[in-house]
Amino acid sequence: MGQYETAFLISPTLEEEETEKIITQMAGVISKMKGKMIKEDRWGKRRLAYKIKKHEEAFYVFFHYEGDSAIPNELERRFKQLEAILRFLTVKKEKKENVRKKKKEVSPPEEVQEPSGEEGKVEEEELAQEVLSPEKKTEEEE
Repeated sequence: MGQYETAFLISPTLEEEETEKIITQMAGVISKMKGKMIKEDRWGKRRLAYKIKKHEEAFYVFFHYEGDSAIPNELERRFKQLEAILRFLTVKKEKKENVRKKKKEVSPPEEVQEPSGEEGKVEEEELAQEVLSPEKKTEEEE
């Protein structure tokens, strides 16, 4: 059994009941053919990138299911029979094993002892001067 994802666009001119009826019919095809619906995703009406059959928007529906290869063929056959379906696409999903690797445990960084008193202030001032005046070159750089 393979995993498939089918996306289809339904005409926006249909009533909600008709749209719902088409979606349940197509989901019924999957269950009748002994497939297992993993996820049904309804995006609702969205604007199309370009006009399809003189429509500027469509109702988007995605089915993610598992089953025999005959299921997508049957869905596509039924999509072609309905004028309300503007476009459809079925993609076979590859089963991938979890490839994520555990990160190596990193030991917490060692605590750096900050200089105390006058020594710390002098070092901070020297660092600030180096950062503020990058033109100043040390003897080693020349």
